[in-house]
Amino acid sequence: MTYLVNGESPALANDGAGTALLTDHYELTMLQAALHSGAAHRRAVFEVFARHLPHGRRYGVVAGTGRVLDAIERFTFGEDELSFLRESGIVDETTLRFLSSYRFSGNIWGYAEGDVYFPGSPILVVEGTFAEAVLLETVVLSIMNHDSAVASAASRMVSAAAGRSLIEMGSRRTHEGSAVAAARAAYIAGFDSTSNLRARFLYGVPSGGTAAHAFMLVHSTEREAFAAQLASLGPGTTLLVDTFDVPSAVSSAVSLAGSSLGAVRVDSGDLAAVAFSVRSQLDSLGATSARVILTGDLDEYSIAGLGVAPVDGYGVGTSLVTGSGAPTAALVYKLVARSSSASSDSLEPVAKRSVGKPGRGGRKWAVRQRSADGIASTERITLTPPDPSSSDGPDRVVLRELVQGGKIVGREPLSAARDRHAEALRELPPYALQLSRGYPAIPTVFDDSAPADPS
Repeated sequence: MTYLVNGESPALANDGAGTALLTDHYELTMLQAALHSGAAHRRAVFEVFARHLPHGRRYGVVAGTGRVLDAIERFTFGEDELSFLRESGIVDETTLRFLSSYRFSGNIWGYAEGDVYFPGSPILVVEGTFAEAVLLETVVLSIMNHDSAVASAASRMVSAAAGRSLIEMGSRRTHEGSAVAAARAAYIAGFDSTSNLRARFLYGVPSGGTAAHAFMLVHSTEREAFAAQLASLGPGTTLLVDTFDVPSAVSSAVSLAGSSLGAVRVDSGDLAAVAFSVRSQLDSLGATSARVILTGDLDEYSIAGLGVAPVDGYGVGTSLVTGSGAPTAALVYKLVARSSSASSDSLEPVAKRSVGKPGRGGRKWAVRQRSADGIASTERITLTPPDPSSSDGPDRVVLRELVQGGKIVGREPLSAARDRHAEALRELPPYALQLSRGYPAIPTVFDDSAPADPS
């Protein structure tokens, strides 16, 4: 039997569809068992954090927060979802009754989108009953692990590009939904535009695109293809010049567009060598303002290696949407505190103690300690809220309220996250932007009252 979401099959459901079944089966089996034991109604605090940064990177980038807030707002169980759960025998009637009226009514604090994080940073803190908070685990991690991985890779690419423009163009190398999320995350981290129109439609990410090799090949000659593109899009367009012979293509491009030619794109070959020869040829033909754009399996390392070449911009696909070797941010969602009973308001720290994956119990707060000139030195994590009177100093309180009593209070425009990321990078010590493997840019220091192995 095929179940419908808002009248459409799940694969075709629009972006406003419910998110309650974007979850793992065991979230519901835990809920059912907790409802029977009575633990479902205990107060609980869950925390999202990374035990380490991937590949020896020096910082991570928080991304996906806005999408998480949207997902929580749509996390409800309608008739279609409840019928599916009942007919599939996944949960019992007691659990179905609970789910039929489910709305997250707790509080969520988190690092603002676009900020950076380090090992142990409590980038999201979810407060509520165990029942309502545990159900959010999978969808929260699904969004934040993907988006933070892409944004973290994108940030390194932006640093490597050193002011040159960057286009996200990885839609054909990932799931169609992930492509939209990747374009959004890359824009937060400083990419200038995307090839993905859905990302522009949903989030306002600037988009752009001109022509592929197929456009050259469908015409009788390359010159005819260039002429058609110029006639339709104007001389400011970008012409793809590596379908056949690059020098011949550049010559045709300038002869047709004149000195007002916008740009040429090279997608293959020894990109650095080709960039030098193309730049020289464009200048000799009078197209001194024409830009040179490079694409073709680029990542942060190849972009940095092209730094000496006369290049104006890059298009990045596969490496970006796959996190440049780190397709997940390795974030986890762990219970760190709970009440002893449903009637108790007092929270006690809890943490797993397995070898290799110890936890740190207690509801966390975070302050980024900075020098007098605003450079970050330490990520300090404590079990007590920061003193409001300390806000006049150089240190920065990192956690902010995102959801209050089930109501979204932390939603913001995407441009705010983009601006914040640029500010967060300026706050880091200079060596944080190095591409070489190394330790986190600043150490994470836990207050002594937050033991790694509470008894």
